Amino acid sequence: MRVRLLVLLLGVACATPPEALPPATVDVAVQFTPLAIQAGCEGRFVAHSAGIADGVRAREIRTYASNGSGLAVGDLDGDGDLDLVFASIDREARILWNEGNLQFRSESLEASFTRAVALIDVDGDGRLDISFTHRGASPPSVWRNTRGADNQPYFVAFELPGVTHAAYAMAWADLSGNEALDLVTAAYDAELRNHGVAADAIRAIGGVVIYEQQDGRFVAQQLADRAEALAIGLVDVDGDGRRDIWVANDFALRDAFWSNQDGGWQPIEPFAQTSHSTMSIDWGDIGNDGRMALLTTDMNPGALAPSVLAAWLPVISRLEEKHGPNDPQIMANVLQIGGAGSWRNEAAQRGVDATGWSWAGRFGDLDNDGMLDLYVVNGMIAENLFSHLPHGELVETNRAFRNRGDGTFTPAPEWQLGTTASGRGMILADLDGDGDLDIVVNNLRSAAQIFENRLCGGNGLAVDVGWGGTPNTHAIGTQLELHTSAGVLRREIRVAAGYLSSDAPWVHFGVPDGATIERLDIIFPDGLLARVLAPPPHTHIEVRR
Repeated sequence: MRVRLLVLLLGVACATPPEALPPATVDVAVQFTPLAIQAGCEGRFVAHSAGIADGVRAREIRTYASNGSGLAVGDLDGDGDLDLVFASIDREARILWNEGNLQFRSESLEASFTRAVALIDVDGDGRLDISFTHRGASPPSVWRNTRGADNQPYFVAFELPGVTHAAYAMAWADLSGNEALDLVTAAYDAELRNHGVAADAIRAIGGVVIYEQQDGRFVAQQLADRAEALAIGLVDVDGDGRRDIWVANDFALRDAFWSNQDGGWQPIEPFAQTSHSTMSIDWGDIGNDGRMALLTTDMNPGALAPSVLAAWLPVISRLEEKHGPNDPQIMANVLQIGGAGSWRNEAAQRGVDATGWSWAGRFGDLDNDGMLDLYVVNGMIAENLFSHLPHGELVETNRAFRNRGDGTFTPAPEWQLGTTASGRGMILADLDGDGDLDIVVNNLRSAAQIFENRLCGGNGLAVDVGWGGTPNTHAIGTQLELHTSAGVLRREIRVAAGYLSSDAPWVHFGVPDGATIERLDIIFPDGLLARVLAPPPHTHIEVRR
């Protein structure tokens, strides 16, 4: 638990006279807490075992158990440290309680055969609850965060009223504008067929569904009766200022998009190219130029050595045969750059189109230089798919890419993140509170890993925003702009992250050495602005509206 040194600021930019403030502002309380001192400067990440593993009970790994599971991060007990929740396809989910200094206490949660996991405040009481999707035909479940007799979190299973469709991927955000979190789910039809669900039943209980939360109940609208969803992104792709729905589909089923137009969800096609088997979605301002970059990961070998091609070709040749005429899908990562009506795939030009059999790909400022870097986890185990390989496993290294400073990327093997443990879900978070991003990967058949960040340089800034008096207590959807002498850094508070995983509702900024911080602008989902002037570097900032 952190020891807090408090400076309480009431109001927006309290040192600024009212006549200098922008018109649409809101009062906030601001609290500064110094971050911990970094453990050491080694120019690399240090790997630690998380002590738990997914997929080890199965005698063999076949599709679709091969897809593994995700994980989530958030402060579940309110002690100021980020806890971890691991989903698992073959055992109960587990909570790793953060006890400081990268020490964790493991606790089982009676949620079985889980795929995706998200930490969100479903009931608006200010505490993070746990939501899972499950293997097979089950709808999502929620474990409500309550207080036990010892005032510690105690999780109670809770059915979401009105949520009935099978779900593989999910995402949470306020899409209807009533300040309550809505839920979007999408099924994985191939897995449902594998579990013996008939085609008519799949169309009835699966597909893509948006659940609008109204007075504690969820009202369902099925947007599509087919889905092979591995990820869902809630991001503005048509430039109207509202979040659209992006369902990333596997196999030859194209990614699907819906825009909120005139109060209804209408299908759109914003991109000329998409990934073929889209496995994760992430986005961010990789050039610090105000332009959003949208990344999807796919299967594309990162090297063309004969041994690599021999491992890939027996499988990849069958997948490529599924392409039809005028198909926008390409078997590669796609990096959309630009804006509404002018998106362009620049993955190859920027060095990130071929990273392997890539599951989660995530942007984050790993070296605290103010630029978003990229980490991608790789590998595949399927004894019926890769029978030509030992143990049915395509062994590949995870890939780290450093942002050169202009939105292009170069490999960073010196960071020592090239593990071969067959990663699936992955998150970036400051687990030891020292101002830099650590990495956690939920591997398949190997123990989950925590990569402690011991890179050198820069300062970190952590921002935790609360929105009291609304159901959206953690201000999901808030936009943040950190104005520095080195440029404007932009982040967003969101939950769904990469592949089957979810972020904490905290935001990390890296500030390069020598740069000064001028102000932090916080734009809430209702459009109102809070401003904090000259926040000190290497600080955890709590903002409460």
